[in-house]
Amino acid sequence: MKIENLKPFDGQHCETTATGTLLRQLGIELSEPMLFGLGEGLGFIFWNMKTMDFPFIGGRIKTDLLTQNIANNLKLELAVKETSSTQKAWDSVKNLIDSGKVVGLKLDCFYLEYFSKPFHFAGHYTAIYGYDNENAFLVDTKQQGGQVTTSLTSLTKARAEKGPMSSKNLYYVLSKTNKEFEIKSAVANSIRNNATDYINPPITNIGYKGILKTSKEILNWFDTSKNIESEFEACAMIMEKAGTGGALFRNLYRDFLKESYDILKLETLKQAHQEFIDIANLWTEISELFVKVSKTKDKKYIEQASEILKQLSIKEKNVMEKLAKI
Repeated sequence: MKIENLKPFDGQHCETTATGTLLRQLGIELSEPMLFGLGEGLGFIFWNMKTMDFPFIGGRIKTDLLTQNIANNLKLELAVKETSSTQKAWDSVKNLIDSGKVVGLKLDCFYLEYFSKPFHFAGHYTAIYGYDNENAFLVDTKQQGGQVTTSLTSLTKARAEKGPMSSKNLYYVLSKTNKEFEIKSAVANSIRNNATDYINPPITNIGYKGILKTSKEILNWFDTSKNIESEFEACAMIMEKAGTGGALFRNLYRDFLKESYDILKLETLKQAHQEFIDIANLWTEISELFVKVSKTKDKKYIEQASEILKQLSIKEKNVMEKLAKI
């Protein structure tokens, strides 16, 4: 069973790719930067737990919130379900596909067979649009191949995995309501909401405060690391390629601000767009320095990254304070 006339979203970030595919089935065609912006997605988190191999550096808001915000701003109905029963989880998704609905899934990408370099990350999203007796047919990011296939067995493991950021076989669908969204107000509201949340972090490892904290924590991480080579290389890959804390989200937000300026014609948005060009480039430098330290084990590269993070904390705080006032 495969849903006919599928229009897969061609995206770089997993949740915007999955949700974008669901939106296309509803006839809503928006760019990935616009989806990320309407999802009020820009954020930052530094997360380190004893159960983790190395710290998580994330550049977006908390998992599960992005699609909620997109649905709210586009005046859509979002239905999210979880269950601890793997059989019930599959039967529910299967029934939705049989009824013609593309379904969003949250899972641990470690088990997905098309990942060339598997790693545990339970906050990954895909869209499922079909299945047969052995395989599931998914839409993932362009980096992972777009329209991809994994076995039903691997999908069951991925959906049921426990650990940081995991959910209980979470799946979701979007539906239209009788309300129409107005793009100008949706854009303006999403910018203000995102900026206000960013500059008012509830704890010190979130937002611009989190970036400043990370500038210190990565020095401790280097000193206590059990495997500098693999840990910093993996973090750089996740940040830049998988799109957690690296330039990807800043690139998306930069382009969202450009689109927003074209819609609203506010000088603040034009200036913020220019500032995010510099911010995104600095995040790429961080990832490159992580790669260098993984190859050389030279602490000077982490010290350089630490100094850039201090700059980024100030730069992001300043630009988001301006955006909170539009």
